Amino acid sequence: MKITYIHHSTFCVEVEGRVLVFDYYNGKGVPGCEYHGKMPEFPKETPIYVFSSHSHRDHFDSEVLNWSKRYDNIYYIFAKEVKKKLGNSMLKRLGFGEDIKEKITYVKPREMYEVGDAVVETLLSTDSGVAFLVTVSGKTIYHAGDLNWWRWEEETDVFNRYQEATYKQQINLLRGRQIDVSFVVADPRLKQSQFLGLDYFLEQVRTGCVILMHLWKHYEQVEKYLDMPEHQQSAERILVVKEENQVLAV
Repeated sequence: MKITYIHHSTFCVEVEGRVLVFDYYNGKGVPGCEYHGKMPEFPKETPIYVFSSHSHRDHFDSEVLNWSKRYDNIYYIFAKEVKKKLGNSMLKRLGFGEDIKEKITYVKPREMYEVGDAVVETLLSTDSGVAFLVTVSGKTIYHAGDLNWWRWEEETDVFNRYQEATYKQQINLLRGRQIDVSFVVADPRLKQSQFLGLDYFLEQVRTGCVILMHLWKHYEQVEKYLDMPEHQQSAERILVVKEENQVLAV
């Protein structure tokens, strides 16, 4: 597989002539953190699978619908909540007719879908929408979206207990699965709780390579994780991202 880190939680995965794009947005709209990563271009007949885990502005951009004018074989797999954002009136304002709806599959948590020649499974996010487990061409890819153990210091014990219980419940559903590449949240805004979700994921899930995301450009946090003695056993599975449009071979 060839993986291009676009920015934030946006990745482009190339596998056996197919392209999977996760949580693309144009890098703007979040105050204080602007990205400039660019999508690679592919031949027009390339099968393209575009995933959006939820409708937050750092995970979804209606710009992806314009890609349907460039690629003949494009599939959109959007969390059901995105449908509220893409109502008929908005689609019309964006210049799309009924044909675009045929290219979109709206997905709910804890379901399985066949889209093109990909099998898409979903988990319930602890924030909004879904996480994705995608199997295509014999490879399985996990993209967390915003499924994470969100332990905020300023939140109530009730909130933080819910986060822990729900996150563990969802990740436990992946036990026994073999995943080739996993994109996992490690948000530095969580401070000392930044790596709770990542640690639990690595303890419970059989995965090959792991790439940290949702870093808000704080790429030094990847090295920080790797430098901790307690993480030495899992260090060999972590692929280090350092810059936008970085290419990783798996």
